[in-house]
Amino acid sequence: MDKLTLKKLTIANKTFNSRLIIGTGKYKNMNECAKALEYSGAKIVTVAVRRVNILDKKKPLLMDYIDPKKITYLPNTAGCFNSKEALRTLRLAREIGGWKLVKLEVLGDKKNLFPEMIETLNSTEILAKEGFKVMVYCNDDPLMAKRLENSGACAIMPLAAPIGSGLGILNKVNISIIRKQTKLPLIIDAGLGQASDAAIAMELGCDGVLVNTAIAKAKKPLEMALAFKNAVIAGRQSYVAGRIKKSILGSPSSPSKGII
Repeated sequence: MDKLTLKKLTIANKTFNSRLIIGTGKYKNMNECAKALEYSGAKIVTVAVRRVNILDKKKPLLMDYIDPKKITYLPNTAGCFNSKEALRTLRLAREIGGWKLVKLEVLGDKKNLFPEMIETLNSTEILAKEGFKVMVYCNDDPLMAKRLENSGACAIMPLAAPIGSGLGILNKVNISIIRKQTKLPLIIDAGLGQASDAAIAMELGCDGVLVNTAIAKAKKPLEMALAFKNAVIAGRQSYVAGRIKKSILGSPSSPSKGII
């Protein structure tokens, strides 16, 4: 395969062989989660620090199923609804595992799970000053995305649709604008429902996608994990290849000159 097409994903000066990131929640068990990771080819997994057992060895440990020496753990702040909770959670993650590359997620309400952007902006600035490399879950507002970049984020992660909704990318225009205005890694986070959604995200020029529910809650999670792997690769190849221009008129496939 073309080396340019499969150019590796780089976030905060760290390089990864896959542009797919998967979550570790909602699976039937940790064994299924580990198998889905294998099928997906992902090299980064998100870990909800507030919800996942890290210390109690009497209960299943994620680290027994997914080796943190081989797979990058991305601690996130799922379940945090203000800056204070998010900051405490990520500082705890750093104390426990030394993690500095983190995903910031500050939610505004429990029904729609949209990001609370004022708290998110404030948290990003504080964490960046403390030496964290912050990948930030945000809405698809280009202005807010630019402010996050200026606040020290290392990656912008706009939602495609509400978390877990499976609606796919609802606002391609805004995603395209964010892509044009930022040099940071752009990763679609939340709302994807099927593999074709990931391909579309990649064709828009996104650097990667983060998927959890669409894989974990699929009828056949392992097959869906593989489908997302292939879709991300295909979408990236399509983007690099360069699509044809759109036209409202037809254009013959065969030469119009020299017709018998």
